[in-house]
Amino acid sequence: MGKINTEPLSGMRDFLPLDVLRRDYVIEIVKRVYQRYGFEPLETPTMERLSTLLGKYGEEGDQLIFRVLKRGEKLAQSLAASPTENSVSDAGMRYDLTVPLARVVAEHRSKLPRFFKRYQIQPVYRADRPAKGRYREFYQCDVDIVGSTSLTVEAEVLAAGAEVLQELGFTGRESFGVRLNHRMILRGLMEVAGVPHELESAALVAIDKLDKIGLEGVRKELDNRGVPEAAADHLLGAMAAAPIDNNALLEWLRELLRPSAVGSRGVAELEQVVALCAAGPAADHLHVDPYLARGLSYYTGPIFEIEFPGLSGSGGGGGRYDDLVGMFSGQTIPACGFSLGLERILLIMEERDMFPARLSTQPQVLVTMFDDSTVAASLRLAHRLRAAGLRVDLYPDNDRYGKQFKYAEERGIRYATLLSPRELEAGVVAVKDLLTGEQVEVSESLIAEWLLSKC
Repeated sequence: MGKINTEPLSGMRDFLPLDVLRRDYVIEIVKRVYQRYGFEPLETPTMERLSTLLGKYGEEGDQLIFRVLKRGEKLAQSLAASPTENSVSDAGMRYDLTVPLARVVAEHRSKLPRFFKRYQIQPVYRADRPAKGRYREFYQCDVDIVGSTSLTVEAEVLAAGAEVLQELGFTGRESFGVRLNHRMILRGLMEVAGVPHELESAALVAIDKLDKIGLEGVRKELDNRGVPEAAADHLLGAMAAAPIDNNALLEWLRELLRPSAVGSRGVAELEQVVALCAAGPAADHLHVDPYLARGLSYYTGPIFEIEFPGLSGSGGGGGRYDDLVGMFSGQTIPACGFSLGLERILLIMEERDMFPARLSTQPQVLVTMFDDSTVAASLRLAHRLRAAGLRVDLYPDNDRYGKQFKYAEERGIRYATLLSPRELEAGVVAVKDLLTGEQVEVSESLIAEWLLSKC
């Protein structure tokens, strides 16, 4: 019999206990901060109708949706009639958590409060090429506010995202950045550069790759997409001339986009967002980037993206999407949100040794076994310690103590209890500190209280 391949599918992963404990540690902090800002939880199905997903993520995003085949007779009929990837599918794995939110709001609008503030922490799926830090299944941690056009919404979601990172240990101005732009600024830049309206989306796709392919790469992309040479020259010249300082950059944009009404409105709104963030946790991390595009086609206003110095790729992002819910509901419902990429954060925290030496959900005490005559006593002790609030692992076999201690050390358990006939007769429990090697005897009646004081 041949060996079965036991590796997960490419881009998928198994999570061993320490992996899960670290994920839980981060998720608990994310939840705590999001709840502090008044957000409530939401969960949606892993699969959505394909019609719900298509057309929301731009030309490249649609290609990365995992399709789910039709079943039975419907599949047979589709296969018999010039099948395509879309015609043989009727569902897809959710690509993000924003489109499902928009569908939920359209479906349950009458049951939701005027301003719906939700957080959602669930896996999403991309038919992407796997790479370090890039997976086909990964978690997103979203916050969104639906129902308000006020730019205080942008300030709130930016503050929540920044505060999560700070509580995780990303402290200091240079620990992370939040790139900030406005879709109307991008449209204004296209307008003053002379990019034909029908080519604006194609030009935005090229500009969105600036941090990956550089200015020359963007020029080639613009040429390949049919953007006129003069317009491309104007765009690239402006990209090279943009100041770095936020205040200087906003002033430069104000002058550059003065001929464009839509661009001028974008600059004014972006200035307001920066001002509203000034008193919050995101203030020191904001970097205005007039060429941040974010490829998702549903954004309509301010957009933002998390970056970690020295690392390529995004750690999360978001923006305003006032028209997306209306695609499902038939009415304009404003919304804005922010998403943190859990996988990228976990990878960075592991590489930088940012996790606590001991995670709060790991076992604290190992109850050892002496021989068959003490099994019942060891079980009673384990139950008693658990009832007192301790996390207790019971060693199941009658191995020598050295082997049991090694097991405890492998699991990161510091204290091991010993119950031999001698301890039982004396009414005590021996406790060995596996970190220091010290061993003491504690009265059986006080053992739970003693361990609680140490753990």
